Amino acid sequence: MTALARPTNGRMIGGVCAALARRFGISATTMRVIFVLSCLLPGPQFLLYIALWILLPSEDKAARTAW
Repeated sequence: MTALARPTNGRMIGGVCAALARRFGISATTMRVIFVLSCLLPGPQFLLYIALWILLPSEDKAARTAW
């Protein structure tokens, strides 16, 4: 597994789905489909997406702050 950071390439909106897909070793498209399908269920999916967008560092920032 890789570090959880939003990639600079392959983003659609914020890069959250691409970061999660890279972390778990699946396709970004698959992760996006899972997210869209999860939006059909009740729950705080959009709030979680926005929170991860804010909390996850961008890949270029994560590389600069790494030890």
